[in-house]
Formats: sequence, C-alpha cells, structure tokens
Amino acid sequence: MQVYTVHLPRGATPGDPAAFERAVLVRDGFSVWAFLFSVLYFASHRHWLAALGVFVALAGFAALVGALDLTPWATLGAHILASSLVGLEASSLRRWSLQRRGMPLIDVVSGAGPEEAEAKACARWLARAEPAASVTGEAARPAYASAQPRDSGVIGLFPERAR
Repeated sequence: MQVYTVHLPRGATPGDPAAFERAVLVRDGFSVWAFLFSVLYFASHRHWLAALGVFVALAGFAALVGALDLTPWATLGAHILASSLVGLEASSLRRWSLQRRGMPLIDVVSGAGPEEAEAKACARWLARAEPAASVTGEAARPAYASAQPRDSGVIGLFPERAR
C-alpha cells in the first residue's frame, strides 16, 4: 500500500466535484526520479523555489566535498548520500511548494496505486458535502453537537463543572 496526500485549492467547497478536478496527489516515500535528477525533478513539477534550494544545497555540498580533498570513492559515496537525502525529502518539498501555492493538505489516503488512492480521495471529498437542510428548515447538526451546551462550563468530557 502506498500513502498519498491530497491537496486542493484553498477555499474549495467540500463535496464540490469541480473543485476536486484540481486536486493534486503526492505519493509519500522515496522518489527515485528525485534521487537521479534532483533539480530537474522539481523543475518538471514547476516547484521553482524547491529546485533553486536543492541546486544551491547540492552545489554548496559539492564545493565542500571538493575542498576536503577526499578520495574518488569517498566523493562518490558522499554525493550518493546527498542525492538519497533529496530522494527521501522530495515529497515533503512538493507538499511545502503546494502549500505555498495555496493548495493545503486536506486528506491522506492509501491505496495499491494512484488510481485507487484517487478514487478513495474523491469518495471522501464528495462525502464531505454540506448536509442539506431538513424539512423543518433547521440545519442538520452532528450527533456530538447536542451532548453539552457550549455555555455549561463543562470542560472536555468531564460531566462536572470546572471550579
């Protein structure tokens, strides 16, 4: 099972199928493409700040490794470790970039593949539709809303008033 985060534009109305058309699913976990093509991976997804940050970090790291005058095998190992870090953090950087663009994380789903995860996310999104008003004109309230009135002075689930 793979885990995906679902990002939608800020202000999207829950249950709106047109808003879900703009949803972006980001797979959580190691990204082989980000490991192999670090900066190009982020540029291909149009995450310019992440691409610039990764480029600067890798260039600084390369300068540091070059200044240390390591053996060729140690230099290769250091670069593989740096690329592994980029591959591990690629999904986090994509989520950060989407958040900056106004597409916050709204759900986390799992599935055998991206199609199954998208179907689950879509079903959850459509189930979040605002409940319709009842026949008497009252808005539907969740079951937990009638447990205690707000001004009863009760804290949490404890049945006694705070002293």
